[in-house]
Amino acid sequence: MKKIITLMLLLVVAMTSVTMADARTKRRGRTKARTEQTAGLTALERKVVGRHMLSLQWISWDYFGSVEIKKQADGTLTCKGEQLSRENDDYLKLDGTITIVDEKHLTFTGDIAMKVYHINNGEECLRQGTYEFIASGNRKYWRMQPITNPCDECADYVDIYFK
Repeated sequence: MKKIITLMLLLVVAMTSVTMADARTKRRGRTKARTEQTAGLTALERKVVGRHMLSLQWISWDYFGSVEIKKQADGTLTCKGEQLSRENDDYLKLDGTITIVDEKHLTFTGDIAMKVYHINNGEECLRQGTYEFIASGNRKYWRMQPITNPCDECADYVDIYFK
């Protein structure tokens, strides 16, 4: 009986060692991928490139969406993301490019689509063009400017949060 228990313990230890080694390998892979993503970036680009939380106050400040900013081979910074409501079919979607003015000021060029049930009769509002995202004061996010919704004359707080 002692031999069986000892054998079972050895088997558990061996399986645990393999699982721990797999976890270390996965962590190394994620670290290597993260390092490759930031290789060749300036200090300022490292602050901007990557995944950020994204919000529109009409959808939620409790449940965020996300936006991914990536540096392409040609040096362009692309920006794509969305926030989806958990309550209904409201959404915010961004798809475009980013130019870094400084650490508190980004310029976005592209499409910003939003649908909020009580704005613009529940129809999508599409903005196309160039918008500023500015982190004023001690804010830990960049807020889209201008904030006035062109489809319904209300104030939209489209925020991209620092990492």
